[in-house]
Amino acid sequence: MNEYIQLMIDWMEDRLKVEFSLDDLARYMGYSPYYCSFKFHQVTGISIRRYILLRRLYLSTEDLANNRKIIDIAFDYNYSSQEAYSRAFKAVFGINPKEFQVNQMPVQSFAKLQIYYGKDDCRMNISREVEVERLKSRKSELFDYNVLNILNGQLMYEEFKSKKLMGNSDYAPFNEAMCINATTTSIFDQDFIQTRAAGHGESEDNYRSKVIKPFNNLFHKNYDYIVLWFGEDMFCQMNLLTILAYLEQSQYKGKVFFNSFREDEFKVSQTELTLGSYYSVYEEVLVHHMKPKNELPPVMYQAIELYLEMQKETNIVTKFIEKNKQLPTPELLKRLFEVFPTVGYGDSQYIELINKVK
Repeated sequence: MNEYIQLMIDWMEDRLKVEFSLDDLARYMGYSPYYCSFKFHQVTGISIRRYILLRRLYLSTEDLANNRKIIDIAFDYNYSSQEAYSRAFKAVFGINPKEFQVNQMPVQSFAKLQIYYGKDDCRMNISREVEVERLKSRKSELFDYNVLNILNGQLMYEEFKSKKLMGNSDYAPFNEAMCINATTTSIFDQDFIQTRAAGHGESEDNYRSKVIKPFNNLFHKNYDYIVLWFGEDMFCQMNLLTILAYLEQSQYKGKVFFNSFREDEFKVSQTELTLGSYYSVYEEVLVHHMKPKNELPPVMYQAIELYLEMQKETNIVTKFIEKNKQLPTPELLKRLFEVFPTVGYGDSQYIELINKVK
């Protein structure tokens, strides 16, 4: 079945800049429109309509970055007007196309789905060393002693530190999963440690050793720059939000840079962030599970929308599990990683959901 769904994806990808209907796709595939729609959603976890919308809007960000006229982009992607395109863009990214064109903040990628690999297909990874060298040529001051790099997870930390990828700067891992379990209004204090440790089923001592101890330099040294290395998925973005909220809570006065990247290809988008509203967003989103009032970088806005969706008893992931629960757990786990890269869950989070549904 995956091979047939991939044919549907390939067909749609070739027509993202032309008008077509579900009937056209169904005729190409030789099945009914209902069957195509049902099987696509079952395998990919997303509707055909939503897939086309997100792909067109994501591809349009490249045109915006190249300063094309917004009205031309709108018509290129089959919108009836610039206003219709702008409404759709803001609904997905949280800002309008003009704001994106001026500021060019990172967005959550929505790459072409690849769920079936033929003999000639391969996945391409960009060397981290090459990408870091590119960053160094643009901003060498971020490779000095007065810089702290906070990296999402122990594996990334060990690689960066062992290879000294960021030169003489310091490194610290954030070994957390803020997208699950309750949290507190204060960050990294005793109440936070108790709450988070209980949520993970760990002792406070183990939690301190794993999460708090690696941040000793953050707590006790004054840095001119802090560089935050986090992926664009929901898991990483909730961790990023927590760190930004802590920097505001601790009244950090230096400069903050966000290095956003996709897990499957290490191509970094670097943005300087201005502190000021992240703590209130942290409280609204992670503590109270409410939509934030402040404007955010598009990639974080998208992740928060997904985070709030995942707080529901029935969400996009549990619906997918329900439709595919006949699969063995290892196969279902593999499908979840392929279908929901923007969630960013690990094995344990997905297995917990699988067990609840099954």
